[in-house]
Amino acid sequence: MSRSVVLLSAGLDSVVAFKIAQDRCDKTLCITYDYGQRAKTRELEYASKICAKYHVKHIQIALPWFENFSGALTNKTAIPELREELLEKFEITTETAKAVWVPARNLVFLSIAASFCENYGYDYIITGFNKEEAVTFPDNSYNFITLFNNALEYGASKKVEVRAPLIELNKDEIAKLGLEIDAPIEWSWSCYTALEKPCGVCESCVRRRAAFKSIQQDDPLFTRLELDAY
Repeated sequence: MSRSVVLLSAGLDSVVAFKIAQDRCDKTLCITYDYGQRAKTRELEYASKICAKYHVKHIQIALPWFENFSGALTNKTAIPELREELLEKFEITTETAKAVWVPARNLVFLSIAASFCENYGYDYIITGFNKEEAVTFPDNSYNFITLFNNALEYGASKKVEVRAPLIELNKDEIAKLGLEIDAPIEWSWSCYTALEKPCGVCESCVRRRAAFKSIQQDDPLFTRLELDAY
């Protein structure tokens, strides 16, 4: 019997990872963090709807001290805009990644999830870390997961392991897989803002648009919202 704690931000990656866990595990519990991010109202709303749909317990955890840190995700600086043709420009995406970096965020998120696993008897922490974002975000990488799991051997009294089912996939492959496994992509929110509709110009929106364009499929979120493609 396997039991997993899923880090559900409601982004495309975390929603697909959630559906994989839901299909494979005997029991899942979802955690969504409120760390003062611009998109928190949408993320919390959408994550809650997903959990309600699948009858999964949903825990929302506030980390208000993150709001005092600098960065575009927490309203301290402007969100950088990106054009699709610049996604392959490493020097540019490196700069946009720096702008939205939140200090030690994933270290904190995984550590809290590990506490829940240890206390409530869960085996795995499931994340949406993936190959594409690992290029510019080192805390999304395979090496980061390996090192964190090594630390858990000393930091947890029971066996707890971080698993990232999408770690070898790029965004278009994640979108394709999500459609194949009927993940609730219509309730995923990738945008860095909490507007009525995705902004279409932040890096996360641009990567999502490029992914669905690559696989020549409509984005279920846009279909549900009755919106044209970006």
